[in-house]
Amino acid sequence: MITKPPTLDDVAQAAGVSAATISRCINTPDRVAESTRLRIQAAIDALGYTPNFGGRALATRRTNIIGAVIPSMANSVFAGGIQAFQEVLAREKVTLLIGSSNYDHDYEFEQIQTLISHGADGMLLVGSKRPERTQQFLISRRIPTLNIWCYRADSDQLYVGFDNHRAGQDVAKLVLDYGHKAVAIVSGICDGNDRAADRLAGMTSVLDDPAYGAQTVMVHQTKYSFDHAAKAFDTVIAQSPRPTAILAGNDVLAAGMTQRAKALGFSVPDDVSITGFDDIALAQFVDPGLTTVRVPQVQMGHRAAEELLAEIREPGSGRSVELLTHIIKRGSLGPPAQG
Repeated sequence: MITKPPTLDDVAQAAGVSAATISRCINTPDRVAESTRLRIQAAIDALGYTPNFGGRALATRRTNIIGAVIPSMANSVFAGGIQAFQEVLAREKVTLLIGSSNYDHDYEFEQIQTLISHGADGMLLVGSKRPERTQQFLISRRIPTLNIWCYRADSDQLYVGFDNHRAGQDVAKLVLDYGHKAVAIVSGICDGNDRAADRLAGMTSVLDDPAYGAQTVMVHQTKYSFDHAAKAFDTVIAQSPRPTAILAGNDVLAAGMTQRAKALGFSVPDDVSITGFDDIALAQFVDPGLTTVRVPQVQMGHRAAEELLAEIREPGSGRSVELLTHIIKRGSLGPPAQG
């Protein structure tokens, strides 16, 4: 059930102070006694109140600000899509404010609260699965929200993205088409990351299908970094039977494993093939270049901005859009060695 968002007066009543005191506490907290501040903060937390500074300014009740929360500022996979998103907003004279969640749902919720408190008319979020309290907060605040980097046909939320599960299946099928039977997967950590979970599920659904006669040697989850990729390679390559191909959950993991393989004296792809996911710029500069899944970052960013702006201006007019991925073949994938 949709409930009306709490107001300044609701907080004042709960805290036993005047609305003016609440405003003073929010805007100039040093002018309010600590005991009163703590009581007001407790009331704000209990009610889920978020001050909307921008909403005061315009008679239209719009600020021309959009908030976005991405999982990581350090992961270049998001750069192209967010840049494309920003380009459309800039043409429409809309300001973008960005926060980062570090793949933590609680911190994502805090970032969403902060961006809305600064007057965000709408929210761009990465992925589809988040706690119920976050979903209900967005609903209660009546904030138009669009999910990016994923697509779900069975949802009434707005999406502009692609099917991670199907893309995972596609790259796994390609590896098997090359003749590999012993395959390992090095995935991003799936907890708090539905995109990684969906890719992993797609890959395993193919590798575990008896029709293909393949074996999943190991599934290893790790953080997205070169150091973690190197450690993951050491773990995976030591398995028995030794995998002849490794499916990586993104290009950073694939590139890190490729470099580690070469450092240990393995030839890629003669001794072990490695595939990536995303087709970031790094994928073509690794030696050998990565066979990877190309994500339509620029198109996704542009369409996400267009559909979210449409939904903000006329609720119900935004549309979900499914985009397609495709595989880029480079030198990191080849047939298994005969022996």
